[in-house]
Amino acid sequence: SLYKAERAELEFELAKLQETVARKGLKIAIVFEGRDAAGKGGVIKTIMRRLNARVFRVVALPKPSDRERGQWYFQRYVAQLPSEGEVVLFDRSWYNRAVVEPVLGFCSKEEHEIFMREVYDFERMLVDSGILLLKYWIHISAEEQERRFFWTASYPRGRWELSPNHLRRRGRWAEFTVARDRMLKETSTEHAPWRVVDGDDKRKARLNCIRSILELSRYEFNEGAFEPIDLPPRQTAKEAG
Repeated sequence: SLYKAERAELEFELAKLQETVARKGLKIAIVFEGRDAAGKGGVIKTIMRRLNARVFRVVALPKPSDRERGQWYFQRYVAQLPSEGEVVLFDRSWYNRAVVEPVLGFCSKEEHEIFMREVYDFERMLVDSGILLLKYWIHISAEEQERRFFWTASYPRGRWELSPNHLRRRGRWAEFTVARDRMLKETSTEHAPWRVVDGDDKRKARLNCIRSILELSRYEFNEGAFEPIDLPPRQTAKEAG
């Protein structure tokens, strides 16, 4: 299909990016945010299809422990940031505190406001340290989210994906919109702008995200790294003695 052909071309470009990151010691952090069922996981799985998990790493943190709740909010995310030669894909990130937590009452209004003040400097420090920080909001319309929710709810193997919090978030669409709009407006900066991707068409969203990542990353084509390899002869049992 056309989609698979385009995906294959982009996978080769991702391989070039991976080789460049490992060879030059680049550090890239990519944040994926969006409403439930927007397709964040599908985008990440498509990116990771043919990549080495030693270079490309996915971070999807569970809810914080009691100990983590007593830490500086950004602390557990700092521990997951990329080292030299790494790309980290955040399936949700510190931006939980910008939308999910205040809407569902998991943080106080004061904690939310502190986050909104601190995140500018936090991301400025990441960029100044040499990390390429890319932020994507996968947009989904109310109609398409409803279609996906109803499909998941009626499909026996998919019901486990719908937690009570998924249903709570679905019921607070308008509140999420207000929090999302404020987040996009106040935390899209020159050093770390938000890029909004239309997620109603899952396949287009996946390809468009990959194209954007490739366009914004400083990667090269090291032709020598992609030359065919001549395999040595395999040792026989007799030769092993």
